[in-house]
Amino acid sequence: MTELLRLTDLHEASPGLRRVAHGYATSGTWKRVIYRAATVGWEVLAALPRDAVRAVRPAAAPLRQEDGIRPAPDATRIALYVHYSATGQVSAMVRHQLAQFGQFGFAIVFISMARRIPEDDWQAARELCALVVHRENFGRDFGAWHDVMPEVRRRWPHPDELILANDSVLGPIHPLAPVIDTMRAGGQGLFGLTESLQGGPHLQSYLLLARGNAAVTDLMGFLQTLYVSHSKWLLVQMGEIRLARWMRQRGHRVAAVFGYDRLVQAAVADPAERRLLMGSSARLRDLDRLPADQAATLLHEWPLNPTQHLWHVLATKFGDPFVKTELVRHNPGRLPGVEEWPAVVTPESPCPLPMLQAHLKTMSA
Repeated sequence: MTELLRLTDLHEASPGLRRVAHGYATSGTWKRVIYRAATVGWEVLAALPRDAVRAVRPAAAPLRQEDGIRPAPDATRIALYVHYSATGQVSAMVRHQLAQFGQFGFAIVFISMARRIPEDDWQAARELCALVVHRENFGRDFGAWHDVMPEVRRRWPHPDELILANDSVLGPIHPLAPVIDTMRAGGQGLFGLTESLQGGPHLQSYLLLARGNAAVTDLMGFLQTLYVSHSKWLLVQMGEIRLARWMRQRGHRVAAVFGYDRLVQAAVADPAERRLLMGSSARLRDLDRLPADQAATLLHEWPLNPTQHLWHVLATKFGDPFVKTELVRHNPGRLPGVEEWPAVVTPESPCPLPMLQAHLKTMSA
């Protein structure tokens, strides 16, 4: 780790047409843009009739809901943690993450969307949490947060801190406490780990922290009134990307621990990182020939996904506690070097490599 942790306020500029296009075509080719647009269009059209049917039905009750061993009725710090695994197991890595949030003073609401959960794993979650919920697998993380929000507001109507988290990341591979401390030092507002410019400046939603009663109340209101769709694309637009604008329009600070500008500057300053980026996209194949300022400008004109394209910079130079599970399992952008991810997990990592590998096995039935 060579970079200090500090919050950076999100960009306020409009993404522009080129950024929007590249947000859905990270290879930077117009062929990919067209393919992505067609795929998204079909997904949205297929989802809308199902959304309409769901809208007129009564809200589905949880499949199972039970108080945890730590109900914490007077808690002012609440964490909502979304879980999914093909096997239904609550892995040792997930339990470690839950325990960490508990150590930071949060009462934890654990929400699983697995098909079934072994009883031992259900009880293991109860031991760490205030409330454990099993719901149908619909709406992804934002859908889960939306569905549990009425119960959360009933139990804890005036929290001062609210964490939104999920198990879509491996780790922590570096200590999480300094990141939480950095967010808390930012005062009141909405804080996340990574800033993305794709589709417009926003916080990537795998770990968000709202601080201050006003910010938490507005975030709860956003989640409770959110349009939840069968379409992943609509959920991302209405949830993750729209959230930063929503909070900023209500006067809240919105900032990231790992701002996009800082990540880009660190990447273009390192020849090895430049080579990784050159192999990730035809648009970037001449990156090594550009001066640092021009290289950084290019990465703003065609912004990358920080947790995918800049994962190595995050892990090695910034001490990001997490690596995206999707990157490790599927590498959707076909990025070079991803297969070497175990090398960033040091023997001192809070979650050692065998724990992370065991978690990955729970993701595939």
